[in-house]
Amino acid sequence: MYQFPDKFLWGGATAANQFEGAWNVDGKGDSTSDHMTGGSYTTPRKVTKRIDDSIYYPSHIAIDFFHHYKEDIKLFAEMGFTAFRLSINWTRIFPTGTEDTPNEKGLKFYDNVFKELKKYKIEPIVTISHYEMPFGLTEKYNGWSSRETIDCYLKFCKVIFERYRDTVKYWLTFNEINCMMGTLGTYLSGGILLEEYGPLNNESIDSRQLRFQAMHHQFVASAKAVILGKKINPNFLFGNMIAYCCAYPCSCHPDDVEYAQQQAQYFNYYCCDVQVRGHYPSFAKRIWNKEQVHIAMEPEDEKILKEGTVDFISFSYYKSFTTGVNPSTEKIMGNLFSGYKNPYLKSSEWGWQIDPKGLRYALNDLYHQYQVPLMVVENGLGAVDTVEDGKIHDTYRIDYLRSHIVEMGKAIAEDGVELMGYTPWGCIDLVSAATGEMKKRYGFIYVDRDNLGNGSMKRIRKDSFYWYQKVIRSNGLEVE
Repeated sequence: MYQFPDKFLWGGATAANQFEGAWNVDGKGDSTSDHMTGGSYTTPRKVTKRIDDSIYYPSHIAIDFFHHYKEDIKLFAEMGFTAFRLSINWTRIFPTGTEDTPNEKGLKFYDNVFKELKKYKIEPIVTISHYEMPFGLTEKYNGWSSRETIDCYLKFCKVIFERYRDTVKYWLTFNEINCMMGTLGTYLSGGILLEEYGPLNNESIDSRQLRFQAMHHQFVASAKAVILGKKINPNFLFGNMIAYCCAYPCSCHPDDVEYAQQQAQYFNYYCCDVQVRGHYPSFAKRIWNKEQVHIAMEPEDEKILKEGTVDFISFSYYKSFTTGVNPSTEKIMGNLFSGYKNPYLKSSEWGWQIDPKGLRYALNDLYHQYQVPLMVVENGLGAVDTVEDGKIHDTYRIDYLRSHIVEMGKAIAEDGVELMGYTPWGCIDLVSAATGEMKKRYGFIYVDRDNLGNGSMKRIRKDSFYWYQKVIRSNGLEVE
């Protein structure tokens, strides 16, 4: 196997809305995720404008990291984590997003979390906005569709940058910012509510105009956050974050090859060009014309985007699919993107195709395109785990992660890719963002909690816990 670089960041990744719980404790306001009901593989999550006590909302309790953070971080340390990706829940700091003064109790909670991480020498990687913006901004401005939300975000950034200037080094401005290239991102990422009660991913009332405009506002907000952060602490390192779309042409027909290239431009390069290079790509006008959207920009936006570029690219990678112009090809499922079935690959229980080589492809693709350091901040296998005599034998998860780590090693050693770290998704079981399930588990640590919120919350080490412990201890040399 391959030796990973010295000081490589090994860890795991989470999001506040999917594992923190305590949704209305200590002055916290309700976020957009707090208005999302539970769902499943076959039943979509729904958004309700008002919190209904008769409905189950998974984020309200989740796995209660809020009250278990010491226990959980101790388990991360036992595995050997040198990094932990988490998000700061915006509504713990500004309950509606419009307050002038931050909520001190919310800031104190993260003081305590960071103190605990420092105790074990675990480097925090903080996502500023991870699908949990204040619902108050949805009500007042319809989320990111309004430019006013930029100032609310920057107020939030200023407070956390100043508070944690000597505690946090790595910042990701938005989680999977390219999520808004698709309908699912309308509410999930943009906080844009198009109807009072309905499915989370509702194509029948989609507004491409609002999505693309909202994404521009996020680009400007991200750039302004980078500029602000560098003034507060020049040693801050900022990354963007995309969901990498690995789409192979489903045939060698030139039309399919061209279509796959345009898929990569649409989902991967559109956002990265703006955030890494500081300007919209040459093909942006083609996309805007095709989607029939017009982006309203202020005169200073071009300069802001140029000055506020990120230092590195972070991304999620779970699967690949094929794509092309033939609609009769069998479709497969995905989290943010879907495509056609690849006959050479196996699929997970949720229909996601497993493709370790696709991760090496992604690393080479992004590094060749942008020549900035990379970080894999989400990767993993969602699966049903069975507890047998108090143990979880998740060899399937070990096999998945091992094969992806091997490909990362090849990308570093053979291809010259500069990779900073690896934080597999849901290092402790948490609520699924797309479906709202607990049944779909990713973690090294099992949490006794089911889809309806029942369970003891007991934490149990899975077999993968001990395997990953060995991987980290050997810096990637021992993966068997």
